[in-house]
Amino acid sequence: MVKSATTKDAQALIHSLRSAYAATPINLKIIDLYIVFAVVTALIQIAYVAVVGSFPFNSFLSGVLSCVGTAVLAVSLRIQVNKENKEFKDLPPERAFADFVLCNLVLHLVIMNFLG
Repeated sequence: MVKSATTKDAQALIHSLRSAYAATPINLKIIDLYIVFAVVTALIQIAYVAVVGSFPFNSFLSGVLSCVGTAVLAVSLRIQVNKENKEFKDLPPERAFADFVLCNLVLHLVIMNFLG
């Protein structure tokens, strides 16, 4: 069985991405896991609403927006902490983490207010 050119290209792309991601620092990998966790949690909530229903709709919106907002803030943290990003080279990682924590606090205060 002969593999097509697209299959070979896709395998080469996946291998290239894997080898490039292997060189990623461990702190960025931890942030990536956190982002994946937040997105998967949002998808589980959406699947639950699709199966069971959305009686307290504001609770559903609060949960999903909390997950999505946290993931967006984590992506911002990852961008700021990445050493290869020259745009934030003068920003210390402690300041980026403090911004992340403060923004998460504000986000979750707004979400708790939305819940009622």
